[in-house]
Amino acid sequence: MARRIGVHALVRRTHEERVLRALREGGAMSRGEIAELVGLSRSTLSEVTGRLLHRGAIVVVDTDAGRREGSGRPAERLALDPGSGQYLGVDFGHRRVHVVVADASHEILLSGSAPYEDDSSWPARITQAFALIGTLSTEARVHLGALQGIGLGVPGPYPAPTTTPTTASPGTETVGPAFAERFDAPTIVDNNTRLAALAEAISGDGVVEDLLYLRLGDGVGGGLVVGGRLVTGASGLAGEFGHVTVQPDGRPCRCGKLGCLETVASIPAVLAACRANGVPLDNLTDLGTAAHHPAVDQVLRDAAAAVGRVMGRAALALNPARIVIGGEITQLAPVLVNRIAAAVLREVLPGDDASPSVQAAELADEAGAIGALAALFHNSPLLVGYPEADVASLDDPAGPRKGHRPCPATTTVRTSADGQY
Repeated sequence: MARRIGVHALVRRTHEERVLRALREGGAMSRGEIAELVGLSRSTLSEVTGRLLHRGAIVVVDTDAGRREGSGRPAERLALDPGSGQYLGVDFGHRRVHVVVADASHEILLSGSAPYEDDSSWPARITQAFALIGTLSTEARVHLGALQGIGLGVPGPYPAPTTTPTTASPGTETVGPAFAERFDAPTIVDNNTRLAALAEAISGDGVVEDLLYLRLGDGVGGGLVVGGRLVTGASGLAGEFGHVTVQPDGRPCRCGKLGCLETVASIPAVLAACRANGVPLDNLTDLGTAAHHPAVDQVLRDAAAAVGRVMGRAALALNPARIVIGGEITQLAPVLVNRIAAAVLREVLPGDDASPSVQAAELADEAGAIGALAALFHNSPLLVGYPEADVASLDDPAGPRKGHRPCPATTTVRTSADGQY
C-alpha cells in the first residue's frame, strides 16, 4: 500500500509540474487549453488545478469571454500566482554589475546597475552587487523573501557549468558560493556574454537556431548558437571572439597576448585611440557627440573593419543566419553596425544564401542578466544538454527552506517591450 501511495504521489507531482510549466511558458490559459497542451484528460486536469488553486500556486485571473466563440458559460483562465517565487539574474561586466529580479508571472520587479573600477577585486564586486540588490529592493519596497533561484553571468573565459572552474578568471569561482550563502538559493554561473547571446536568440518571435553574438563593451566577448544549441565548448571558451588576434604587433591585451580584437574594438580601446588621434574623449557620451569628427570616424571604421573580419571568418566556419552586435556603443554610434555588416559581407562567400544578416542587439544592458534567468530555468530548446540549477529541491517533501515559499522547478523567461519576461 505504501508503494502504491508513493507512485500516486509521484504521478500527481509530475502532472502538477507539467501544468505549471505550461502556464509559465504560455501565460494565462483556460483549463481546456491546458489539458490539450499537456495531454491530460479534463477530469485529471480539473483535479490537478484544484489542488494548485487550493495551495495558492495558481490563481484565476479572468475568463475567456472576450475571445470566446459561440454560446456557453465563459471558462476561467488560470495563471501563476505572481507571489509564488522570485528569480534573480546578475550580470557582472568588467566595470559594472546589472541586476534583474522577476516574479513567477514574468513581471520585472527590479532592474538596475552600478559601476565599479575595472581592477576591483571580486569580493568588492560581489559586495557592490549585494548593495545594489538591497538598494533596489528598498526603493521598490520588494522583499526578496521568496527568492527561488539565481543565475549569474561573469566575464569570460568561464568554463562550461559542467566542468571544474580551473580556467575561469581568478576570483570568479567565488561568485556562485557567495550568492548561494547570502540568499540560500540554488545558483548557476556562466560566461555573461554567452548568456546575452542566449537572451538575443530567444528575444524575438521565434528561436534563432544559428546565431553569432558579439558584445562591444569594456571588453569584447561573444556567444554561439549553433544547430539549435547554445555552445559552451570543451572547456567553456566558445565565443571568445575578443581574443582573436587582429594586429599581431598591436597593443597588449588583458589576456596576455598582443593585438586581440578587444584592444581595437572595446570601448576603452576606441576612446584611447580617439585620444591618441587628438580628440580628447572620456566616455561613450562624448563619443556619440563626436562621432562625425574625421579622426573619430576613422577610429570607428578601423574598429568595424576588425570586427567584420573576425565575424566574417567565423561566419564562413559556422554559417549563421544572424550576427548580432551588442553593447551601448552600437546605440550611440549606430553607423558602426552598418560598417561591420559591410566588412562581414566582404569576408563571406558571394550570394544571398551565404550572407548572414547583421544587426544591432534588440536588448540593452540587461541582456546578460536576462540570459542568466533563461539559463537558470531552462526555458529554451537551445539549452539541451545545459545543466540545470537544483531549483526542484525547494519543493522537496521536507518542505521549503526558511524564508522561501514552495515553487515548482521550472519557469520561462520572456522578453518583450512591455517590461515582462
